[in-house]
Amino acid sequence: MTDNDKLISCPVCNRLFEKHSIENHVNKCIFLNSLSENNTKRDGSHLEENSQVKKVKVFGSLLSSISKSQDLQSTTPVKHQLTIKEQPTKSSASNDTRKIPLAETMRPNTLDDIVGQIDAFGKGSMLHSMLKKKIIPNMILWGPPGCGKTSIANVIAKICAEQSNLRFVKYSATMSGINDVKEAVKIAKNEAQFKRQTVLFMDEIHRFNKLQQDTFLPHVENGTITLIGATTENPSFSLNNALLSRCKIIVLSKLTVDDVWQILERAVIRNNLAVVVDSIEDKVNNEIVKDKYIIERKSIRWLAEICDGDARIALGALELVLDAGPSSSTTSQSNYISLEDLKIGIKRSHILYDRRGDEHYNIVSAIHKSIRAGDDNAALYWTTRALSSGEDPLYVARRLVRAAAEDVGLGDPSALTDAVACLQGCQHIGMPECDVLLAQCAVRLARADKSREVYHAMKKVQRSLTATKGPLPPVPLHLRNAPTRLMKDLGYGRGYNTKDRDHSGICYMPEGLENVNFFNEADEEPM
Repeated sequence: MTDNDKLISCPVCNRLFEKHSIENHVNKCIFLNSLSENNTKRDGSHLEENSQVKKVKVFGSLLSSISKSQDLQSTTPVKHQLTIKEQPTKSSASNDTRKIPLAETMRPNTLDDIVGQIDAFGKGSMLHSMLKKKIIPNMILWGPPGCGKTSIANVIAKICAEQSNLRFVKYSATMSGINDVKEAVKIAKNEAQFKRQTVLFMDEIHRFNKLQQDTFLPHVENGTITLIGATTENPSFSLNNALLSRCKIIVLSKLTVDDVWQILERAVIRNNLAVVVDSIEDKVNNEIVKDKYIIERKSIRWLAEICDGDARIALGALELVLDAGPSSSTTSQSNYISLEDLKIGIKRSHILYDRRGDEHYNIVSAIHKSIRAGDDNAALYWTTRALSSGEDPLYVARRLVRAAAEDVGLGDPSALTDAVACLQGCQHIGMPECDVLLAQCAVRLARADKSREVYHAMKKVQRSLTATKGPLPPVPLHLRNAPTRLMKDLGYGRGYNTKDRDHSGICYMPEGLENVNFFNEADEEPM
């Protein structure tokens, strides 16, 4: 055996070492490498699991190379994994000076800490019972931003930490690739040998395309990993049907004002950020409020009302206000944060809306159906809400043109002219000046007389064309144009006259449809 056969290459620095010293060297090499990463890269708690997995990658390659030349004990992978996790914790703890956001510190640790989502995770629900029994199913958490998807994953992570047979791994599709998933699966297979189940949480899972999502399928199916995905997009459109069939879809609703209010008060009290009073006139012990801010419950309630059900936005706004302190005080107490202070510093600028997502289509559908029903008040509300949320005014205008033709129709033919004029006006002046044009047009269409006769007749023609077997009937010769002598000799245009159909003696329908009238008994279609 040569000297080179006795040496093993370090997977970090590529230097050669003897077998008996390679493990100690790699521990030291990884430790020094983690220090340099902490100094050059921005740290974040949401990346903690990813950094651990990357360090496990290095040890995985090391163990595979050593195992070829040395017979290791079966407990070695677990031993090395613990070593990796301990070292960066010590170094990062000494250098970590970042301020953790209030929204992060207020994440729930137990099921009972979860606020809202009673139907999905409340007491008596199936998932609540399963998680109490430490049973974690494959599931996709679907809901708007700030409703608690990541917080629920945090609760599941705590459950896994309490169990020796469960292991929790956290990724975000915005920062991780398919290779990271493959590496996590490889480690999960190794952990399975020691009776440990891997729970893989993938945040923003809709960021993976359909082909990348296929990577999860075999491993979810054979139980190598338990997949928990979080998404703000409709899973029906953003996720593979095969993946959906293997996971339970958990629909999370937007938090109510009371839910957000409870979260805000809990954050203030638990972190001792301020003294909450019903009214500033209430007598408060000066010793208690000497070094603390005073804030009224109505102020916290106002914060809960303007965040549109997003707890993260609400907590961020509260933290901003408490960091800034009172800008002006209407009382003699200098540490009083008034409602006016909040309104000066924070404006309602956050309204849940996605110009390419479900909320976009929901709002536009509400506009159209309100016009169809003749509800001018609702049509005005939904149109204004869409514009306030950042919707493209030209898109709204185009939808109004469609409503003018589809729903108003011949009941008020001038409505289509007005809708087209509205579209042209929006093209000329843009936002925000064109908002009144759209509001006026929506109300005008809602109040107009309605006739869907043409629309239903058109749909009946379309169904007839689809149901026709074989080639469609040709245009009758007498209806064809005859610009050349040859075409005239072939009979094109022969017998045609300009009289009304009742006096011309000509049939204008193709052969086989002479007696079909699409305006008779036009069927209503469900919308």
